[in-house]
Amino acid sequence: MAGAAREVLTLQLGHFAGFVGAHWWNQQDAALGRLAGDKELPGELCPDVLYRAGQTLQGQETYTPRLILMDLKGSLSSLKQEGGLYQDKHLDAAIAWQGKLTTHKEELQAKNPFLQNLLSAEGVMSSDGVWRVQAFPNGKGLPSFTKAFSPTPKSLIPPEGSIKVWSDFIHVQLHPRSICIIQKYNHDGEAGRLEGFGQGESLLRDPTYLEELEDRLHFYVEECDYLQGFQVLCDLHDGFSGLGAKATELLQDEYAGRGILTWGLLPGPYTLGEPQKNFYRLFNTALGLVNIAAHSSLVCPLSLGGGLGLRPEPPVTFPHLRYDVTLPYHSSALLATALDTITVPYRLCSSQISMVHLADMLSFSGRKVVTAGASIPFPVAPGHSLPDTLAQFGGIIPWTPLSACGEPSGTRCYAQSVVLRGVDKTRQISQLSPGTSPSSPLHACTSGEEVLAQYLQQLQPGVLSSSQLLQSPCRVVPPYPRFFSSRLNQQGLILDSTHNGTGKKTPKDAHQHNVVPFNLRLCPIRMNFSIPWVVRGKQPSTRKGAQSGTGPSLIHSRKSGLFLPLRKGAVWLSSFSLHFSVTAVETIPVLTTLCSSSLLHRALSRLAGELANLDLRRWASFLAAGVEQDDMEETIQELHNLAQCYKNGDSLIN
Repeated sequence: MAGAAREVLTLQLGHFAGFVGAHWWNQQDAALGRLAGDKELPGELCPDVLYRAGQTLQGQETYTPRLILMDLKGSLSSLKQEGGLYQDKHLDAAIAWQGKLTTHKEELQAKNPFLQNLLSAEGVMSSDGVWRVQAFPNGKGLPSFTKAFSPTPKSLIPPEGSIKVWSDFIHVQLHPRSICIIQKYNHDGEAGRLEGFGQGESLLRDPTYLEELEDRLHFYVEECDYLQGFQVLCDLHDGFSGLGAKATELLQDEYAGRGILTWGLLPGPYTLGEPQKNFYRLFNTALGLVNIAAHSSLVCPLSLGGGLGLRPEPPVTFPHLRYDVTLPYHSSALLATALDTITVPYRLCSSQISMVHLADMLSFSGRKVVTAGASIPFPVAPGHSLPDTLAQFGGIIPWTPLSACGEPSGTRCYAQSVVLRGVDKTRQISQLSPGTSPSSPLHACTSGEEVLAQYLQQLQPGVLSSSQLLQSPCRVVPPYPRFFSSRLNQQGLILDSTHNGTGKKTPKDAHQHNVVPFNLRLCPIRMNFSIPWVVRGKQPSTRKGAQSGTGPSLIHSRKSGLFLPLRKGAVWLSSFSLHFSVTAVETIPVLTTLCSSSLLHRALSRLAGELANLDLRRWASFLAAGVEQDDMEETIQELHNLAQCYKNGDSLIN
């Protein structure tokens, strides 16, 4: 497979990009192994696109991400910059000095319990200082801890309070050439921060950092047989936007003809109480979008926020998720899940679509900025076919926007790439009995690919739509956050749901169960235990086992202190044992879109208008960081030019 793979080199620039990247690589690693009880799925995605095979000096085979990661001093926590696979304490450099030596050793930062347990699940550190990993599944990658442990142990689920930086939960072992730390700026504290676009640009004007990046690029690129391009995950809200602009310029100059897909990342919502931070965010985002678009094949902003401007907008919501948008650990997980599906077209084993082809399809007529959307999870119910599910949406767009450009209603789509994954072969088409008339054109289709293509044509007639349908779902095993609704089963299918994501309600009494309605969305493992409970609230009647009256009542656990409501019809007992089984969500179906849309005319015009209305002289500190007044005026004009590309343009006809 290695000879046929069309390799991609990933660059992660910034701390939030590190969060997204950590989840991204954890999901790739989980996909390399098989979950316990999984049935064999076809190898639809080629892991060699993103990974490289190697070997340590001890002859240990490795399979590590083809990755260059840049972050600031203090962002690694207990993670070593050189990684843990290739270390060897016998390879210390020879010391010529014969006099007295004094050793100053920095105290190592303690690993959090999650990383300690994770490392013990993967391998051991031998007495000679060499990391010995367990055997690879199918010869690819580190062993999946989800295969070694089923159900997932609680020790392999990181407490959310322990996640401070992305290195606190990354599961994948990295190559020594992957991590590049910028010592000039600090991750923590108020001083020495990388805040402005100009600061980031100046870093790659410094020969030290420029040569460091070029050396790492050459190391990875020269071992590729067919490099199709680069995917760049870059923070837009801080100085990394300037670093990303210079990095994409370098890629364009040195590797002409290769695809450069840039994902501009913006963390969770912001408040009006931090004016300087908000204005810097606006300046950096505008400068980053314009300059990165000039050197990339395609650029797509990704955020769970509602807008790019200064006015705070409510974050996006998903019907079957209960995430905290203020936690980078949560918001980055959703963006990584969307990226894992959006990027499917150029990672397939069989598809002929490359990064360049994908970019060319979406960026015609100068439209190099695109928007993204996702349905996480895609609302499929057991027993329902894909035509059933899509038909329930009617004319409603089934995905949630992820580019902070506002709602797409009333806008025009020019071209789009749509990917749906996690739909089993048996449910891709409608299984009609002989002589039964199909209830819709979707139910008459003879393949899942035809169903999806037909649906997109009905939803947006005349739009050039490239669609991919995969059986393999998206893996969401720990350390992925446990923020799923209790209505989802282990495969991410909707069970006891009163809302299917389409706005349609199920009958009130469609699901009647005589159970304690405990919200188990945060329960990560299968559980079977017994707890004594006592009744608190209404007194039971004298009739044995009967509940008196109506209305809410509570039961109380002596051990946990929880008060749980009993449903109508539940049995009252003064003390009883509660036995139940909870299964964590391990895979989910996901639907994504990458779209060139007239929505960007509105979003980019508003961004330019907000910049034009600001008195830049009030923000001399930003200009002092290396950005000139003329640069800002040119950026405003470029934003207007970009916006015009999306105004009442023609779409390509499929």
